[in-house]
Amino acid sequence: MNSDTLHAPNPAAAKRKMPAAFLILIAMVLGIGAGYLVFTNNPDKKIAGDIADYISIMSTIFLRLIKMLIGPLVFSTLVVGIAHMGDAKSVGRIFAKSMAWFFTASLVSLVLGLVLANLLQPGKNLGLPLPDIGTATHLATSQFSLKEFVNHLIPKSFAEAMANNEILQIVVFSMFFGVALAALGEKGKTLVHAIEELSHVMLKITGYVMKLAPLAVFAAMAATVAVNGLEILLKFAVFMGDFYIGLLVLWSVLVLAGFGFLGRRIGTLLVLIKEAFMLSFATASSEAAYPKILDALDRFGVKRKISSFVLPMGYSFNLDGSMMYCTFATLFIAQAYNIELSMGTQITMMLILMLTSKGMAGVPRASLVVIAATLNQFNIPEAGLLMILGVDTFLDMGRSATNAVGNSIAAAVVAKWEGELLSEPAAAVHARQLDLALQAART
Repeated sequence: MNSDTLHAPNPAAAKRKMPAAFLILIAMVLGIGAGYLVFTNNPDKKIAGDIADYISIMSTIFLRLIKMLIGPLVFSTLVVGIAHMGDAKSVGRIFAKSMAWFFTASLVSLVLGLVLANLLQPGKNLGLPLPDIGTATHLATSQFSLKEFVNHLIPKSFAEAMANNEILQIVVFSMFFGVALAALGEKGKTLVHAIEELSHVMLKITGYVMKLAPLAVFAAMAATVAVNGLEILLKFAVFMGDFYIGLLVLWSVLVLAGFGFLGRRIGTLLVLIKEAFMLSFATASSEAAYPKILDALDRFGVKRKISSFVLPMGYSFNLDGSMMYCTFATLFIAQAYNIELSMGTQITMMLILMLTSKGMAGVPRASLVVIAATLNQFNIPEAGLLMILGVDTFLDMGRSATNAVGNSIAAAVVAKWEGELLSEPAAAVHARQLDLALQAART
């Protein structure tokens, strides 16, 4: 392939990228419409729920396929990325920079949730019946301890970590494996090449799975609306509206932070991740967007050795949307029960959430579990969670999409810090190479 081919415009590839995002948007709208038809024509909640269960089969299949890919994809891309870094010092430096960003972003997200909940007062004068204080939520809660965190962090078996899709544990093993492989030098090159080929195979399978995304989005939206209808959104309009206002503020802060490091290129990054954003929003799963974010970062010019390292860590430590929701929802419940919390108590709560939230990766409905544990510690009725369970899926959409945005910006910023971000012209050439390779694979 000559340089003229690389620099030639590829309108076919450019056209292909737009319909994918529009297909997801259309699928969302059609899913809402189909779900509402089921809801209105089946007043019996049990029947509507049974229908929703069948509708959701497609979204379940899609998410299970994504989960099937995540472990091998994280392992192969991360090991190769670390092996190409060359030494443990580089790994340690990138790890330190990533964690500095993650903890700063988490703190900002928690503070925003706290400030906005105090300003907007979403729990005051609800006009809705409150669940009885003694009602159980049946959410597993536990007190944070260093022992629990280490147990969650360090794998006792790599096979078990892969089987349970424990991303953080896979990251820990992959870091050791990649550093050891790099230390072998020439002896390890054959294995590095083999694992690199494995990553290409996993990305190829990912391409097949992503073709199901519009169907999965349709099914996820239809199933959610079929059970809950749209009326529930009206009942909690103030709470949900205030939370999404908070997310808009958080998005603005993240974009401004990205602008501070990336300049006007932050706009290019946002355009590239739009499909990943919509996918994570519609499926309420940031995991579903992982392959799309990886591809978007490739096209933006982030070298794979950075993105394959920062992204998996971000999925454990950089859940910006979930962070903000923890403080926002906790204060909402306290306000609903007219429980006054001093600013000192709120700051203490925020710091506890800062720690407890770091071990919640991979836990279903993890935000609710963390909130339930926090409510117990501050004598706030855990039953208050029952108020928001009905709309949690709609809130989870915003949280997941925010997590996707936050992790994308984090990876790009760390790449910039490390001098591993391609210039705009070089990134454009690389993107065209990816398009040509994709086109060749299809023919």
